Amino acid sequence: MELPRTYQRFKDRFPDIVAAYERLGDAVADEGPLDEKGRELIKLAIAIGSQSEGGVHSHTRRAIKADATGEEIEQIVLLSITSIGFARAVAACTWVNDVLIASD
Repeated sequence: MELPRTYQRFKDRFPDIVAAYERLGDAVADEGPLDEKGRELIKLAIAIGSQSEGGVHSHTRRAIKADATGEEIEQIVLLSITSIGFARAVAACTWVNDVLIASD
């Protein structure tokens, strides 16, 4: 998977920080029983809840890579409606669709 340009620039500028961040990510992923798909769907939900457009893009791509279906990803967005509100969920839907449409 190709890294987003902004992340790649940050990684080029601060390689030690990114390496430490990636080690932390690996450590927390390995700590529990969730599989990769489950972890990515949860991280997508967290990104939606925090209204992180870049995070939604990233975790949508990662969820697809982990074999999540478009329907599963869309359900994550729908589940967010009652927690974050309709307008914010619709915004998240557009960010998810940026990736889903590009991956068709």
